[in-house]
Amino acid sequence: MNSFGRIFRTHIFGESHGPYVGICLDGCPPGIPLEIDDFFADLDRRKSGARGTTSRKEDDSPEIISGCYNGYTTGAPLTVLFANRNVRSGDYDHLRDRPRPGHADFVAARRYKGFNDPRGGGHFSGRLTLALVAAGVVAKKILGDVSVAAKLLEAGGRKDIGKAVGEALNEGNSIGGLVECLASNIPVGWGEPFFDAVESVISHLAFAVPAIKGIEFGSGFAAAAMKGSEHNDVIVDESGKTASNNAGGISGGLTNGNELLFRVAVKPTSSISKKQKTLNVKSGEMETLEVKGRHDACIALRVPVVIEAITAIALADLKLQAGKA
Repeated sequence: MNSFGRIFRTHIFGESHGPYVGICLDGCPPGIPLEIDDFFADLDRRKSGARGTTSRKEDDSPEIISGCYNGYTTGAPLTVLFANRNVRSGDYDHLRDRPRPGHADFVAARRYKGFNDPRGGGHFSGRLTLALVAAGVVAKKILGDVSVAAKLLEAGGRKDIGKAVGEALNEGNSIGGLVECLASNIPVGWGEPFFDAVESVISHLAFAVPAIKGIEFGSGFAAAAMKGSEHNDVIVDESGKTASNNAGGISGGLTNGNELLFRVAVKPTSSISKKQKTLNVKSGEMETLEVKGRHDACIALRVPVVIEAITAIALADLKLQAGKA
């Protein structure tokens, strides 16, 4: 499904080379101040331009077509559109019969019986994260004093991100990365166990972001090698503050008053100019594939603001649910 949430409902739509991509937010509370200019700080952080990112440049100018009047949300569904203008669909003609290894080309064609839009990855494209960032801008306003910040810790398994990206570009290859997100000032008790525990909701949204392949909260997988006496977070005051934060700010699926901390693994971009082998699904023969067009050598460079957005979306929904309890 292309929608998510219980109260703050997020609906995403569009294709990479279609006329528009966009988001429709149902359940958005009325009276939230909202102007077009509010979107640009986060949208600009997602844009290409840095070394290692795609040369495709779009205006990414949002158009609010419903749910906002006189600078405030109305409580009706809030819909934000982004026009796709700088498209070169011809770059993808040869991929219709030659799916890119690691991409959704093959499975999308099978799932939708060949009626899917293959240009630029269609509905499976990272282009749609633009809509997620827009939803995150609104969600951050709902959260008030709760702050959410994400950063790229490493790329290609290295701390020297610039050097790693440069080497990938020289090779015609791509690399992944590790992004960490921290949210603070969250009250105790947000979350809906069992199935809508905070980790569950954030993880669900994280894996909706193309290229995310793993997630860990707090000490994460390192906890498997720890003893209980090492992993347990000792509560030191009535606010719930703990001496350590191995749980990543979540206990029993509920926020515990400490900083929410998690990390996501971003895989290397599938589209690379380095020659690869793939199946020609029409002929049934293996062929050499060279991907043309404009692609990121390290998509992880543009992921932090997207991870902030999905975290804000999750927390906004959980906040509204807690208010109904």
